[in-house]
Order: sequence, then structure tokens, then C-alpha cells
Amino acid sequence: MEMQLGATWLGVNQCEFLMWAPRRTRVELHVLSPAERIVEMHRQEHGYFHASLDSADPGSLYCYRLDGGSQRADPASHFQPAGIDGPSEIIDHAAFRWHDSGWPGRPLEDYVLYELHVGTYSPEGTFDAIIPHLDDMAGLGVTAVELMPVAQFPGERNWGYDGVFPFAVQNSYGGPTGLKRLVDECHRRGLAVVLDVVYNHLGPEGNYLHEFGPYFSERHRTPWGDVLNFDGPESDHVRRFFVENGLYWIREYHVDALRLDAIHSIVDASARPFLQELTEAVHDLGRNEHRRVFLIAESASNDPGVLAPASAGGLGFDAQWNDDFHHAIHTVLTGERGGYYQDFGRLEQLAKGLSEGFIFTGEYSCYRRRRHGAPLRDVDKRRLVVFLQNHDQIGNRARGDRLSRQLDIEQLKLGAAFIILSPYIPLLFMGEEYGETAPFQYFVSHGDPQLIEEVRRGRQKEFASFGWNEAIPDPADLSTYLESKLKHHVRPEPVHGALRAFYRELLRIRREHTAIGSRNGGRVEAAVESDELLWLSRGSDDRGVFAVYHFGATAAERSVPVPSGVWDKLLDSSEPRWHGGGSRVPARIVSSEGTLTIELSRFSCVLFDRAPAVGLGRTRGGENP
Repeated sequence: MEMQLGATWLGVNQCEFLMWAPRRTRVELHVLSPAERIVEMHRQEHGYFHASLDSADPGSLYCYRLDGGSQRADPASHFQPAGIDGPSEIIDHAAFRWHDSGWPGRPLEDYVLYELHVGTYSPEGTFDAIIPHLDDMAGLGVTAVELMPVAQFPGERNWGYDGVFPFAVQNSYGGPTGLKRLVDECHRRGLAVVLDVVYNHLGPEGNYLHEFGPYFSERHRTPWGDVLNFDGPESDHVRRFFVENGLYWIREYHVDALRLDAIHSIVDASARPFLQELTEAVHDLGRNEHRRVFLIAESASNDPGVLAPASAGGLGFDAQWNDDFHHAIHTVLTGERGGYYQDFGRLEQLAKGLSEGFIFTGEYSCYRRRRHGAPLRDVDKRRLVVFLQNHDQIGNRARGDRLSRQLDIEQLKLGAAFIILSPYIPLLFMGEEYGETAPFQYFVSHGDPQLIEEVRRGRQKEFASFGWNEAIPDPADLSTYLESKLKHHVRPEPVHGALRAFYRELLRIRREHTAIGSRNGGRVEAAVESDELLWLSRGSDDRGVFAVYHFGATAAERSVPVPSGVWDKLLDSSEPRWHGGGSRVPARIVSSEGTLTIELSRFSCVLFDRAPAVGLGRTRGGENP
């Protein structure tokens, strides 16, 4: 078996160290505790350095001395107890007592994702502080907890996308043991765990990889920094580093899926792309361990090749975020048209999103000033991840304001129904289910004043195209972070409680009804009936559902093309139990000519379930026969 990068504890006082530093002629292992010791590392082929030590126990601190000069933490460090500028710590991963033996993972089609940021989810901002809330998540209908990046970043406050030690678990969150406890407790409750990882760049502060080797491309850049070298000279070893990283989270932390950040920013012109190599390695590990493990891509390219198998020339991802779907529902609900929202705002796009997945499938994008996307065609559209809100779409607003600050409860319920009743994998962002009002703002705790000022200027520039004129909270101010923490105490309040109950009911219906959810491979039809009305039909002729989405700001009688048959009302967002103003849609309707006139409440969704066949009679306004 190939030796793994970093410090590998073998037991009985044995530890092996392996690191890649082709730019160095000499590397020394400097053990700092419990007894100081300096050991010359042996240079191997391709610039790898190796040392084997019989006197380094778990908990020992160490670093590397490069060519007799600067001392650096291990690029593949498993823990940085003192942060990015401190030494690395040897971790004995076998010491943790897992309770999830036999956990096979959940089928992807059962996933209901709950994205959260560890630092702002609770007052404590730790892994352990999430555990008391897991029963509540499971009771809501969540099946998978998605963690924003936890790899070590500068300071104690960060979204996680500025990580510089890809293998090290953030010290302020609770380190390796804290993350393992959280994953173990999730599995106890049948919750899968998805971890967000970043392979398109590393953070700017504390990033010393360039001193070790050509980790970064000299030809490309991203908006966030240097592009990782996945296709240039010596890129095989950079690929190894990050493939090992993906496998490490699944193997050592029992993570069920990885969500890869912004893969459209990964530049790789090789015949066998790094991402394809990664997906194959992860799937092989899952098969060997008899576990369901998945890779989920964030991509803005609308490229069907992301989900296509490697055998068909694709990257082989199991699922993909669908930004189009978010932009379409967001613009219809809010009326915003700035920035990338200028391409959206029509109900026809919502209908296309429901039936085809991507909305831009080769059409001209005004925002991009070019054609964008391609049809999914033979790719299973149910593997798209859709959302009403997520960390990007909230946090990358000027003040990080959630939809609860822009919309009323009727609009929030309508948006939730549109997402959860879709044929795709739904994702909720922490607090969305009860209408959390705390913002989710962008925050950092960099130690470099110049870098902080660059971040401030960058945020200001980023919002120019949206026309947002509000004062932007200072990302480096502690208050910006504290204001972003959830207010769990508001959940029992009437409006918040009703919204959460509505989410729970939507997820129950999705889970229990055979015509709804990602498991259903039956018919999906959607169409616009007027400038305020959209309908969705799902399932088979004898076991189907029919949903009506009314985007009108006032109640109105609408002619709806209800398929012939008897339909029982399964859900109505305007009912008082969901804090609505009341419904005038009866419990059962009968359609004999394919069209009915129904009185719909403002911003409402009504879901009908096909009833057993009975005698039909012509009705008007949904009256019972």
C-alpha cells in the first residue's frame, strides 16, 4: 500500500512522515514535544522526503525545517492546535471509538440537505454544539447535514474558503475529535454527512505551499487567488495530494459525501482531468468499504459533462448544484434584476427548470454576454441540487440579508413548496425552515492588515453590478460575525413555528408520497398558465400529484388545467395552520373537461393528490359534486 502524505501514526511509538518538496534539497523533521528532536529526512524520487520515528507519540508537535532555514508546518497536517502559524500535531485516528459500524450511507435520492456553518450555527460555534440540534433536524425531515469547509483557516472567524491546511480540522471548531463526534452522532440518527472541500484555490494567509513545490499554476488565476496545478509540469504529485485529501475525509472521518466548491474555476486541460481521477478514486473507496459515498459539484457552467460518467467523457459526479433554479425562483419572488439576476424573472423559466433542470441550455446570457449552458439530455436530471437559499446567495449580498427580510411568510412558503416538491434534491440553509432573520454576512479574522483592506475593497467592488447602495458590514469586525449567529430562540414564535411546521409537512409529503421526491422517475410536466400561475404534474396516471403555484400578490379566481379525474387536496399553503389567511379551495375537486376555475390565495401553493376513480360531474370553482 502506498504511504500516505503527512504524519501517519502506526502504533507502538512508530510514526512515519512523508511530504513532497521538490523545490528543496534538504528537509529536517523538527519534533518539538514532548522532547525536542531534529531528524534528517531522506530525499526520495520526485522530491518526496521521508522519515520514520520511533519516539513520536500522538499529541507530539512537529514542523519541517527547509534547507536549514524557515520552519513550516506540515502541508498535509492533520491538526494545527495553535492555528496556521503554529506547529502540526500527530493524530492517532484509530484512537477514536466509532459507533457507526455497518453504516452503509443513505441513497442519494433520499438526500434532503441541510447546509450549515459551524461557527454561526450556535453561540459556542463548535462541532459539539451542533449535536443537541440533530434530533430536531431529523424530525424536520433532513437526511444529510452539509458542513461548510472545516479545513484550517486563519484566525477563528471565516466562511472556510480561505483554508490553507486541507487535511487539518479547524482548531476553533473542536479539531479532529470534535468533527468525529459530530459525524458519529449524525450517523446514530440516520443522518448522512456532507463536507464542503475547496480544490480550486487556497487562502492567501498562511499559504506556504509554493515554498515546497509547484502546487500552483503559473498560467492561470481565479478571482480568489492562484489556480492549483492540475495539468502542468509535476502536476501528478499535486493531484495525489488532493486525491488523498478527498479519500482522507471519507476514510478517517466517515464522511458520506464531498461537495466540491466552484469546480468551474478549476483549470485542467489534461486528457484525464483531476476531477475525473478524484471521482473514480472516491467511488472505488466506497465500493471497497461497502458504503454509499458521493461527490457533489458546485458548477456555474451548466455543463452536462459534470454528471456524465467517465466512460462517456464526463467527470462522473453524482450530483450538482443548480444555480439557475435558484436565480429563477428568487427573481420571481423578489423582483430583483441586478447582476446575474438580469437573465431571470419569467415564469416560463421556472417551468423549464422543473421539466429540464438547467434553464440556460445554450441561450444567450445578457449577464455573460454570450451563449451559456447545454441540455442535460440523457443525464438523470434528478441528481441536481436545488435551493431557495444557500450560503453564497445570502452571504454574497451587501448586508447578507436572508429572504425573511425581503418576503412575507406567504412568499416564503410558496418558495419552499416550489423547491421541495420539485423532482430534484432539496437543500435548506440553516435557519431557513423557521424564517431566521439574522443575516449571514461575510466575515474574516485575518492577521494581515493589508489583506483585510483588500478584502474590504473587493467586497465593495463585487456588489457594483447589483446596484446595492447599502453600507457593507466590515468583514473583519467581530460584530459582523456575531450578528450572523442563528437565533434559535425565535423558533417557537407563531410565525416562525408555523413556517417550520410547513417545511416539516412538505418534507413528510416528499418522503412518503410515491409521486414526489428524487426517487420518483415518473412523468414531470410543468407549464405557465398565465403571468401569475404555474402548474406542475408529477407521477403516473393512476398515482400522480398536481400542484398549482400562484405568484399573484392578491387572491384571484384562476382557470387551471386540472387533469381529468378526482383530486384530493393534499396541501394548501394558505390554510390557517400554516399562518395563512384561509383557503377557499375545497378538500376534493373533480375535473371532467381538464379545466377548473379555482379561487387561489395570494402567493400560494395547492397540491392535489389523485383520488380513486368515482363518478364524475362537471364542477365550477372546485365545488364538490
